[in-house]
Amino acid sequence: MSFINNLYSKLKSTLATRFPKVFRIVKFIFAGGSATLVNLLLLYLFHGLLAWGLILSTSLAFIFAFLVSFTLQKFWTFRNYNKEKMPLQLALYLTNSFIGLSLNGLFMHLLVNKLGIWYLLAQVIVSLTIAVYNFLVYKFIIFKFKPNKNIQDENRSQENTIRGESG
Repeated sequence: MSFINNLYSKLKSTLATRFPKVFRIVKFIFAGGSATLVNLLLLYLFHGLLAWGLILSTSLAFIFAFLVSFTLQKFWTFRNYNKEKMPLQLALYLTNSFIGLSLNGLFMHLLVNKLGIWYLLAQVIVSLTIAVYNFLVYKFIIFKFKPNKNIQDENRSQENTIRGESG
């Protein structure tokens, strides 16, 4: 396990310092892949092993995967630690998920039924397109980082306290 940790640390430091934008994209893909894995594993657990109904199983798997995705994207990929805006971000994230679902259906219809593209290839194209869309929405809308004046004032106050100055 230490080999994996060392490899990860070296890869992380190299990517994060030399290619920070690429590193964010790698984290975005990893977070999305993790959520997909949670979705599939829980679907298999609930429906395949526990024999729960398909609708209940897919719904529960979606909810857990959604929470994993939101948490990883917010705190890890986009390093947004603002908890005051979390309810709004959660609502926007859920809304964006439904927009993505609608776009998926629309683009699949266009590519398969109108352009005659093989459905699996069409799904790959659509998934990649929606992933780019999601990345941009997360980065520039949902998890957009705006330095807060109060946070900046608080940081200055803490620095002054450390130096022994009064604020």
